[in-house]
Amino acid sequence: MAEKAFYTKLKNRGVVRISGVDAAGFLQGLISNDIALLDKQPCVYACFLNPQGKFLHDFFITEQMGTYYIECEGGARARDLAERLSKFRLRAKIDLQCDETVPVYVGVNVRAEKNPDPRHPEMGFRSFDKPELEEKPFDVWDRHRILLAVPDGSRDMIPEKSTLLESNIDTLNGISWEKGCYVGQELTARMNYRGLAKKHLRTVRGELLRDPGAEIIINGKLAGEMRSRCGDVGLALMKDEFN
Repeated sequence: MAEKAFYTKLKNRGVVRISGVDAAGFLQGLISNDIALLDKQPCVYACFLNPQGKFLHDFFITEQMGTYYIECEGGARARDLAERLSKFRLRAKIDLQCDETVPVYVGVNVRAEKNPDPRHPEMGFRSFDKPELEEKPFDVWDRHRILLAVPDGSRDMIPEKSTLLESNIDTLNGISWEKGCYVGQELTARMNYRGLAKKHLRTVRGELLRDPGAEIIINGKLAGEMRSRCGDVGLALMKDEFN
């Protein structure tokens, strides 16, 4: 029997809004995915990297009436994203605003018609409006996404350190390999074409579970590091040789 549909209000979400005649081109040169995908799908998942190709932020982009809504981690993280993007404005004709706290809801086990989460079919949909579904605690959703090995922003990806391929972003529809240059594109492409990613985020259970940030030792060898955890499951960055 299929599990009953439910919704959860996410913790700590914000929005950076970008509008203006140069908004699309401005974003295209910065994010890991193709902003043009919004012509055929309602939401795009992407990341913003440093010049060395290391993770800084991940987010979901939607567009309404020429304004791009970048749903991201909230609070100081949203402010950091807005400040970093602002440094690339130069002469671009854009307006950039940051809302550090916004309500974001996710619906699971239900057909996503409006704003499906583009990362995985079982991740349901995302909405700024409260869905008409049964509400369940955050931990229920958190366990669900850990079982799918879907990272949750800086809980699972370390800013200035993590790479997109080790974080499964290539399998979660967060990278365009065709659109051309963006900040950090060179390392990301090189890791992909040369198969350089030797560690990946994966779901762990049982004796491998640790507190977030703790090392995972197997037979006396460093096998990985715990990232996020929810009850009896966790997401860990594991060396591929221990899979």
